[in-house]
Amino acid sequence: MSDKTLPLVISAPEPRTLDLIFTPPQLALFRKKYRIVETTPEGVAKLPPDVLAEARYIVGQPPIASETLQKMTALRCVFNVETNLLNNMPYETLFARGIHVVTTGLVFAEPVAELGLAMALNLARNIVDADLAFRQGKELWGGDGNQTARLLSGADVGIIGFGDLGRALNRLLTGFRTRTRVYDPWLPPSILVDNGVEPASLDEVLSQSDFVFVVASVTSENQGFLGADAFVKMRKGAAFILLSRASVVDFTALMQAVKSGHIVAASDVFPEEPLARDHPVRALPGFLRSAHRAGALDIAFKRMGDMVLEDMDLIDRGLPPLRSKRAERETVSRMRSKPVDRN
Repeated sequence: MSDKTLPLVISAPEPRTLDLIFTPPQLALFRKKYRIVETTPEGVAKLPPDVLAEARYIVGQPPIASETLQKMTALRCVFNVETNLLNNMPYETLFARGIHVVTTGLVFAEPVAELGLAMALNLARNIVDADLAFRQGKELWGGDGNQTARLLSGADVGIIGFGDLGRALNRLLTGFRTRTRVYDPWLPPSILVDNGVEPASLDEVLSQSDFVFVVASVTSENQGFLGADAFVKMRKGAAFILLSRASVVDFTALMQAVKSGHIVAASDVFPEEPLARDHPVRALPGFLRSAHRAGALDIAFKRMGDMVLEDMDLIDRGLPPLRSKRAERETVSRMRSKPVDRN
């Protein structure tokens, strides 16, 4: 079999790289089974007409104009390995032509959920600050060091958003015997009940929780929807853990709620990344910070390679992709998440 008979793949995975998402054996298999044309996201539209016409797959999330898509007569699937579905391609045309758009974001659910659990436990038991005090010879022993401590076990927990990340987080919380309420306007109550959680309104999640986890995707409808009025409704001393995207929160209002002592908070995401050196959140007591590292584990990236190869094999055999998550016609154009700037 000559190379010309192999299916053609356009590879534009920025900010990822093929070496990041494939193990060496996976990458060797990828190159053995497919002809790969590597380019930048902006370079896709500039590829020769014959390359565009032959391309069966795209790995990445490049901007695709309608006139470019019109030339891609053999396209079967776009594999988004950045994992944020941007409104940067004509989805209606893609769906009308039966072209799949899928994301490998599921690989980040468990790593992010685990860090979220660690953040909750830290906020409950003040682990980081107690360690820093110990290093400085200012530690408080026994009960004196537990004045604000609480248990996660048996606590009231609220989760805002219940996609892959929310479900992974709920599985981790099961062992803590929490009473978990979930707000997700995109899901029917029966799905929440089937997952062992209580459907609830946003106000109920905010006002009746000791720990509130925010794992909702950013859409055209919810940017900044958690503001000062939301934080006022929370229980005094409750923990607010932000794991999805900072733009769902009025970050200034969140910092003020922490500064006032009403709540404590943790976040893996911020309004601008990297964050300015003089940003006030850096020195804010009661705020636990993580530099957008919750999902950035090598094992997670390598799982992307497995998903891509297995779903390509299914599509090659005339079957639908099953490992990756398919974009939905009704919701994909509402997504507003920004892609990450770095791995």
